[in-house]
Amino acid sequence: MLVLYRVYQFLIMIPLMVVLTLLAVIVTLSGCMLGGGYWWGYYPAKIWARAFCLLTFVKVTVRGRENITPGKSYVFVANHQGAYDIFSIYGYLNHNFRWMMKRGLRSIPFVGYTCKIAKHIYVDNSSPAATRSTMVHAEKVLSRGLSIVVFPEGARTYTGKMRAFKRGAFLLADEFNLPVVPITIDGSFDILPRTKRLPKWGHIILTIHKPLLPEEGKGHDLKELAAQSQTIIQSAL
Repeated sequence: MLVLYRVYQFLIMIPLMVVLTLLAVIVTLSGCMLGGGYWWGYYPAKIWARAFCLLTFVKVTVRGRENITPGKSYVFVANHQGAYDIFSIYGYLNHNFRWMMKRGLRSIPFVGYTCKIAKHIYVDNSSPAATRSTMVHAEKVLSRGLSIVVFPEGARTYTGKMRAFKRGAFLLADEFNLPVVPITIDGSFDILPRTKRLPKWGHIILTIHKPLLPEEGKGHDLKELAAQSQTIIQSAL
């Protein structure tokens, strides 16, 4: 079965994925440049991500969608098991958002520039001025009613187990007094872990937990927020 699946990947899946990625880039760039960044910065990528899951025979089940309100801004925080975390959240969260991502990802050909035009947030902490610029950009994104998704571990796990969450990932929630929504991603590690190059079929479960609200007049306690988010995410693994 695995041999047939690999043949299918090389002859059908991978060529289609390349074509779909190029189409998504072209459509996103064109739409954003024409002034429709709110819509075109999210929905083409959502369709692209769903197509990736379907072509790979990856089923995604979402639990807890009733915990979030359409159109409301959140800071979503999720564990980072593998590459399909991106496809599952993009394709199935159903909530318009932008990623907070490493500055180094900006160098990916075509995709890096497209993410910039679509107003995803590249985190730059190289200097106080760069950090402030990142926060200003984030504020503009959130002011449009969008949400933000961040992986507090900073990178994909090598072992399948969560690493400690970095408090810096929660700064935006504290800065702008936003609710934090933990998301558990379960099953992505088995499909495409960091140590593998080709995915396999499987089942991913996204669990959207109840928002963690800032304390009135005080905001968030970053240390407690990071620890609480990690505990909640771990509870659904």
